[in-house]
Amino acid sequence: MNAQPVLLIHGGAWAMPDDAVTAHENGIANALAAGYTMLERGASAVDAVEAAVAVMEDDETFDAGRGSFLTQDGRVQMDALLMNGENLRTGGVACVERLRNPIRAARLVLDKSPHVYFVGTGAERFARQHGMALCDNMELVIPREQERLYKAQEAEQAGLPDETFSGSLDSHDTVGAVALDLRGNIAAGTSTGGTLNKAPGRVGDSSLIGCGCYADNLTAAVSLTGWGEPIMKLVLGKWAVDRVAAGASPDEAAHEAIDYLFDRLGGHGGIILLDADGRVGLAHNTPRMAWGLRTPEGVGIGVTRN
Repeated sequence: MNAQPVLLIHGGAWAMPDDAVTAHENGIANALAAGYTMLERGASAVDAVEAAVAVMEDDETFDAGRGSFLTQDGRVQMDALLMNGENLRTGGVACVERLRNPIRAARLVLDKSPHVYFVGTGAERFARQHGMALCDNMELVIPREQERLYKAQEAEQAGLPDETFSGSLDSHDTVGAVALDLRGNIAAGTSTGGTLNKAPGRVGDSSLIGCGCYADNLTAAVSLTGWGEPIMKLVLGKWAVDRVAAGASPDEAAHEAIDYLFDRLGGHGGIILLDADGRVGLAHNTPRMAWGLRTPEGVGIGVTRN
């Protein structure tokens, strides 16, 4: 099949302040450029998704890789998933603390393991055995996030309501990408540092198949961002691609999924969808969502308001 390449990415859906918009737009632009260049050269959708997500993991703007939100004990713990829609091969890692690019570790699992999912030190060991260097966790921690954690814990100690999982629209900056390559295959990837002040060991939706990420050539590729617990309970990524299978366009399915998330569980978040025909959809019910789209017709980058 000779398809036209498409790359759609997101950089989080939350109550993004005005002074963060430019950094998000720049980060999205860099990720689009990295991934789409590969698609134009004939690389696979999996390659393009991995490349785009890795750029955002390296950008301190986003809650992924260096710059991730911190756990209650002040450490970075990250999750990532990568899925190939051509054959449903999938790789996921969770609760990793010493990998600069969890999406690249997920790629190693996809390519080199009969298993789908590794966690914690087992994931780090697997990555190291296959050539990835480990880093010190403090190399991933930045002053902005230390200050953010301090303020959150100060509020907690003052007896203010805990909004970590209550639907707060602040700081859901998970990153993700979906791509269509020249051979007509689609792929999806999602990477996150999780939720601010989370309990160590907590795993969100981002790295769970069918929750924060999914891809199947027969339906669509999807990546989500937002409040992970409701997304997991609804297996929302799979729910959305099943809507495409039932005849909805990706745009219709995206809006239906976000409506379902809120109507069923009061959840907030954002979603991007792409099918094997190159049709796209995105939706969010947070104040803002960072996104970027590149096709042969051009480039679109934005931080849209709800």
